Amino acid sequence: MKIDVLFENQNLLIINKPVGIVVHGDGKTDEPTVVDWILEYHTEINGVGENMFIQYKGQEIEINRPGIVHRIDRETSGCLLIAKTQESFKYLKELFKTKNITKKYLALVYGHIKSDTGVINEPIGRSAKDFRMKMAGPHARGRLRDAETDYRVIERYFDSDSKKDIQGQHQKYTFVECSPKTGRTHQIRVHMKWLNHPLISDSLYKGKRKNSLGLSRTALHAASLSFTDQDNQLIEVSCDLPADITAAIDSLSVSETNL
Repeated sequence: MKIDVLFENQNLLIINKPVGIVVHGDGKTDEPTVVDWILEYHTEINGVGENMFIQYKGQEIEINRPGIVHRIDRETSGCLLIAKTQESFKYLKELFKTKNITKKYLALVYGHIKSDTGVINEPIGRSAKDFRMKMAGPHARGRLRDAETDYRVIERYFDSDSKKDIQGQHQKYTFVECSPKTGRTHQIRVHMKWLNHPLISDSLYKGKRKNSLGLSRTALHAASLSFTDQDNQLIEVSCDLPADITAAIDSLSVSETNL
């Protein structure tokens, strides 16, 4: 498994997680994971962090998660932070808890977002329709957890090769930067869905919309991380958009419409 290291020091490393790879196993399936890569190339990290325990077929299964401080979804590419020591793990977990890590994601969504900037402050709970899904808004079920996402529109596009709708308009898309202030499961995906602009080709949250622009995975990339480490050094790491999202953007035309 080839994984690029974006930054490394004695306390931590930041990798560019490829699309299609899960961070750690679920105890139910056997597939390559980021943890497999850690155990092969950074064996000294084994034992760092906190393992997870799940119930499966009446048995308790322990999931090894060496150095894993946070997770990003299987279909999301980009920056993933890994602790190399237990001291670093505790320090980084506290940074996430106190919201002292700045995370920025880049996403392509359906439609034109009207406001150039905004804050989505909607608690997230379970979906009543699908156990795999989360939901924001009044129809969410179970325990509702606070969730906040800032967003900034980078560019609005249209697809000049698409079939026009009944209003004579081509399909519209927005390229947006999202900064989650909390770390809820599927947060950006759920909040963009709540805004009625789900991420392109998001199998869970796009509803009846079709996959678009040649993308067969959720159009979401963890673009950068910024924080001060335990040695009081400012760490700022970013990684370029992967080829599939870049190609999707390159196929579009900039919209001149004033919203």
